[in-house]
Amino acid sequence: MIRRLPPIIRNFYWITGIVFIVWMTFLDSNDLINRYRLSAKLRSLENEREYYQEKIKEVQKDREALMGTPELLEKFAREKYLMKKPSEDIYIIEDK
Repeated sequence: MIRRLPPIIRNFYWITGIVFIVWMTFLDSNDLINRYRLSAKLRSLENEREYYQEKIKEVQKDREALMGTPELLEKFAREKYLMKKPSEDIYIIEDK
């Protein structure tokens, strides 16, 4: 039966190469499928990292603006945290 196969397939190096390719493609813990999934996840995480770095820059810019002027700080505290002066009343109107 082995004699009927072409000589290139009977070659030890050819068989070893095929076994190695099959092993690395499907059976190894670092196979091509896992490498593709991990590289896709890496790209996704890098995009998220860029997004959050932009958000951090925006927050830092807003923080510098707020800490620089007391009027903006008071406005921010009133709107965001519903703070008020002792002599004031606050009415919250919610849209339905």
